Amino acid sequence: MKALQFRKSIPRYILLKLAGPRLRRLYTSSASPVAYRDIQEPKLPTQSWVRIRPTLAGVCGSDLSTICAKGSPYLAPVTSMPFVMGHEMVGRVVEVGADVDNVSVGARAVLHPALGCHVRGIEPKCDACQKGRDALCSNITRGCISAGIQSGFCRDTGGGFSTSMVAHHSQVYAVPEDLPDEQAVLVEPFACALHGILRVSLEANQSALVLGCGSIGLLTIAALRATGCKARIVASGRYDHQISLGNSLGVDEWIPSGGGTVDRYKKWASVLNAQVLQAELGKPMVIGGADATFDCVGSSHTIDDGIRFTKSGGTFVLVGMPGAPRGVDWTPLWFKELTLCATYAYGPERWAGGQRDTFDLAIDLMKTWGPKLVKLVGPAFALRDYQAAIRSALHTGRTGVAKTIFRIDET
Repeated sequence: MKALQFRKSIPRYILLKLAGPRLRRLYTSSASPVAYRDIQEPKLPTQSWVRIRPTLAGVCGSDLSTICAKGSPYLAPVTSMPFVMGHEMVGRVVEVGADVDNVSVGARAVLHPALGCHVRGIEPKCDACQKGRDALCSNITRGCISAGIQSGFCRDTGGGFSTSMVAHHSQVYAVPEDLPDEQAVLVEPFACALHGILRVSLEANQSALVLGCGSIGLLTIAALRATGCKARIVASGRYDHQISLGNSLGVDEWIPSGGGTVDRYKKWASVLNAQVLQAELGKPMVIGGADATFDCVGSSHTIDDGIRFTKSGGTFVLVGMPGAPRGVDWTPLWFKELTLCATYAYGPERWAGGQRDTFDLAIDLMKTWGPKLVKLVGPAFALRDYQAAIRSALHTGRTGVAKTIFRIDET
């Protein structure tokens, strides 16, 4: 089958890590650990699994971080190589194991990519999986498949950047036929955004600060509004298309993401009703700010700025994958008694006085929000044109595309 496969190479990793930031063309050159290859399609690990033929697959920030050697090595021990990338996808089921009775061939579906105890055939389940938190599974190196936190980072499952992948039947979520593929491919990242915003409850007279308006930042804004949040939303955007999309999704006011610290902090303080006090050394102290800050970038700069501009007693939500940030002054977190909340993957969630699966909630909300969110999706690339797709995702300011996707065909 055709696939984009990632193969481990320490020399390539070191080259991209050291030279990539200055020579960004290396990320799509022959030095890249990712290549378009003919490989054997994965086998069903057990008869409780199904085979899916992806139709569309989205490029996630974690995919780019892996390709560009920008991520932390923290997750390396729970990743098995070589692996086929891609965990944001929609496709059709083309084969079902003998023990599967809840999924049929021909079903159109999206993938819940977490590889927890149930998927791995492990009993008794770990504490997290018993609570429905399979994304936090402690058995991610055991069971009937190789190590991997998600499909798309495990050598035995394949991934969405291919013409064939396998999934446990419990990972398969049916998609309504009236939800187009271009909208359905956003279900997984939208579920991530919902998981993040549902960690905080905001009143109409409060404020939310969203740092970073790439796809996950824009989906976070949409998730806030889609779940009925009436709070004032302030966001930072770098490019015109981000501001246009953010306005359509419910942003009330914008703050600059770049510029010198003094000028930028002055503008942020004006919008967020905060007071900036210059320290003798280092960055300023900030009093006041947003009730909740959603950092959808996870860089050293956004974390440091975000905790400064979250008001005393507020909540700082780390939505974006942080890597290994440096130079963050954690004193504001301590002094203002902030709640630091990290969010990864999915629920279950507290919803309407009860509990709801994040993917089910995302699919329901997409029925009304899909037409707005589809504007994030750019023209689809063929797998063989993966280098152009990666460039599009890396240079979103040039392309004006928030979410880069692949259209999977047989060639």
